[in-house]
Amino acid sequence: MIYELRIYEAAPGKMAALQARFRDHTLEIFERHGIKNVGYWTASVGDWNDKLIYIVAFEDEGQREKAWASFRDDPEWQQVRAASEVDGPLTTRITNALWAPTDFSPLQ
Repeated sequence: MIYELRIYEAAPGKMAALQARFRDHTLEIFERHGIKNVGYWTASVGDWNDKLIYIVAFEDEGQREKAWASFRDDPEWQQVRAASEVDGPLTTRITNALWAPTDFSPLQ
């Protein structure tokens, strides 16, 4: 199992719309394409309040590549994204990192 940390920095005034898109659409579409939702967070102390931070999981890097490709090509996702960004992009920057658990990690 590998984990992917993703951090979305919301465009000014767009955090509520970004969270709504994830809540109402993205999580379900992710699961359909084999992207396992692990958790979603926003900072309450000690970080900028414009970030949506989340972790998703995959069996391996090959499965990750296939899952992201099928997600990006999903017509429902394309429609949801276009509708949610009719007044401009919801994010200003997206960063990500792939993590592999150590042999002693409780989360494998």
